[in-house]
Amino acid sequence: MKILSVAQIRRADQYTIENEPISSIDLMERASESFVNWFREKFNADQKVLILCGTGNNGGDGLAIARILGSSGYEVDVIIVGDWERGSPDFKINLDRLKKSAIIPQVSTSADELRAGIIVDGLFGSGLSRPVSGQYVEVIKKVNDSRSIVTSIDVPSGLFCDEPVEDGAIVKADYVISFQFPKLSFFLPQNGDYVKNWKVVNIGLDERFIASTDTHYQTIEIGLIKSFLKARPKFYHKGSAGRALLVTGSLGKFGASILCAKACLRSGIGLLELHIPREANAILQTAVPEAMVNLDQDSNYLTLAFDTEVYDVIGLGPGIGREESTVNAIKSYLEKFDKPVVLDADALNILSDNPELIGLIPANSILTPHPGELKRLVGSWSNDYQRLDMQKDFSSKNNVIVVLKNAHSSITLPDGPVYFNTTGNPGMATAGSGDVLTGIITGFLGQGYQPWKAALLSVYLHGLSGDIGKENLGAEESLIATDLIDNLPEAIRKTREL
Repeated sequence: MKILSVAQIRRADQYTIENEPISSIDLMERASESFVNWFREKFNADQKVLILCGTGNNGGDGLAIARILGSSGYEVDVIIVGDWERGSPDFKINLDRLKKSAIIPQVSTSADELRAGIIVDGLFGSGLSRPVSGQYVEVIKKVNDSRSIVTSIDVPSGLFCDEPVEDGAIVKADYVISFQFPKLSFFLPQNGDYVKNWKVVNIGLDERFIASTDTHYQTIEIGLIKSFLKARPKFYHKGSAGRALLVTGSLGKFGASILCAKACLRSGIGLLELHIPREANAILQTAVPEAMVNLDQDSNYLTLAFDTEVYDVIGLGPGIGREESTVNAIKSYLEKFDKPVVLDADALNILSDNPELIGLIPANSILTPHPGELKRLVGSWSNDYQRLDMQKDFSSKNNVIVVLKNAHSSITLPDGPVYFNTTGNPGMATAGSGDVLTGIITGFLGQGYQPWKAALLSVYLHGLSGDIGKENLGAEESLIATDLIDNLPEAIRKTREL
């Protein structure tokens, strides 16, 4: 699904109005009905609903929603914040329509008490271009201090869609119902307190215009992922499924090797070899009998690089540490191997410590940092919008794919596109989760998937495995990394059978 800028959304609105054709007030009605359809499914009519409206078009949406909910049996109060005599044309039309119903809107002052089971925020929409000030600050503070369930229309009031908010109040929404497209701000950690859950509803904007509109930003959806998955021919064999090498482990961190290897195998790799310290031999041969091992000369750390000619992919980093001998081994692997590799964990830290090695990374390799590892690679940032730009710049300059692990993991491609993941849950914030992802990516890359497809496919299935695990366990806190491996087959099945 595309993520459009505010300017692009305005053009989509206008194009739809001119070419459907439809009046702006009827498009607003259609959007409001889409909101109400979601609302009816989520909330029954036994809770009082308070709708806060500004005097622009977002407030006009709120007035229309109030009228439709009122006619559906909900107990609705409406408070208008601001001078309604100076409202937008469509706001005024919906105000007249509301006055003809049984709902009598009130005008707010900063001293108003906000009492309702559910508050619908319609103060400001996606077109807000300056921080909230004046009486709106007090109103938003009262919303955030209330114990009500808060649902925002299109975007939480006070939040910009395409850039950071340096000052001003922002509504902390439990739910955000976004019209037609998600907003870029929904995917950035600094906005997590304001956008706890979001849902896109279709309001019927022109599909031809949407298809022709270019944007770097998209979400990863299951339909796209299903189109990536390959079917295996009848006479497929292990050689057809690729040969991978995982360079993992050091004393005390052999668990990372096990998780990474099992995930790689569950992803479908045909042949898997592990380069591990000598001390790990018995552990890995017992824990992962399906994998072969190449033992390093050192008992505790990796110190050399094996011949790489036979491998389709190499995954480097989980649990390897940062010993000087290990740095030399990683350098040697990067010098010898000319196909895309997967770099994670201490392999990324080694790159940060030795930036001259970055130039050795094969084109279209996949790097999987968490935010701390990315910061060590690219430097500090002042906000997540700047971080995203720095991530994109690193991908472009070094011709690599960067997967920043987080809620809504962002995947930046060398030629500009950015994808945000839509699967996963906070229970995946557990030791070893990243090792599993490295194994999955290595597995799909080794099977011949294009690097960008391997990255998107792996991130999506990794998150979906976590969602299935959460559902099976009944509590996201109980998720461990092994659950992600165990549920990967079900995630692949679900995706295939969509």
